Order: sequence, then structure tokens, then C-alpha cells
Amino acid sequence: MTTDVKNLSSVVRTITQEQLNQYADASGDHNPLHLDARFAQTTQFGGIIAHGMLTLAFVSEMMVSAYGRCWLESGSLRVRFKGAAYVGDRVETWGQVTKREQHETRQRITCSVGVRNQDNRQEIISGTATVEIEKDIDNPHG
Repeated sequence: MTTDVKNLSSVVRTITQEQLNQYADASGDHNPLHLDARFAQTTQFGGIIAHGMLTLAFVSEMMVSAYGRCWLESGSLRVRFKGAAYVGDRVETWGQVTKREQHETRQRITCSVGVRNQDNRQEIISGTATVEIEKDIDNPHG
């Protein structure tokens, strides 16, 4: 794990109907907005959209990649959903370390995070992620 990360490595995914079907089964969220094209066309979205929590999971995947078990044990997200991802959209996470707070044996890291779709044309999620990590043993000052 690298603690000197400024920009986090992004996660890029293309939203597929199969992915939405699997997420609906796993989560129990079978809202027709995510599964029924005919119904979804009658909504304000005009088509099937991904579950918001599915797109948010990509942010968590990015944080696990950067901070591993520390994210799983201490990570938290505070986000705002700003738009929708549609079937066929290519979504990409982004993250940047914005603050480091030193404590006796741990460091609290705050990151700005989000998800954009279609080659950064629209931000669909934005917010902050925080994680606590152990201080580097070789570098006791963080």
C-alpha cells in the first residue's frame, strides 16, 4: 500500500444489462427502472439506468485498490448522486487525496471522489471518502 498517493487509480466500467440483472438479483432491487426498457422509457430518464449503489460500488473498488484492508475496516463515503448511468455508458471513477491528519499510530486520509460517465462529460457522483491507515513503520512521521 502506498501512502503517498495524490491521484488514485481510476476504475473504468461499461454498464451492461447483464450487470444490472445480476446486481438486481444480488441486492433484491428489482425496480423496473433498471430492468424493463418499456417502463424505463416512460420515466424522466427515458431509458434504463444503473442502480446508484452499483455505480457507487466502483468508488469503493477504487478505494480498496488504493488502501486495501484499511478501506474495508475503516472506510466511509459521503456522496451526492448527481446524474444517472445508462446501459452502454462507460463510467470512470476519480479520486484525489485532499487531506492527511496524523494521529499517534494512525493517519486519517480524506479524498475527493466521484464517478463520471462517457469520457468525463457528466459527473454522476461526487463526494468524499475517508480512511484510516497505520503509519508507515519506516516513516513514523507519516
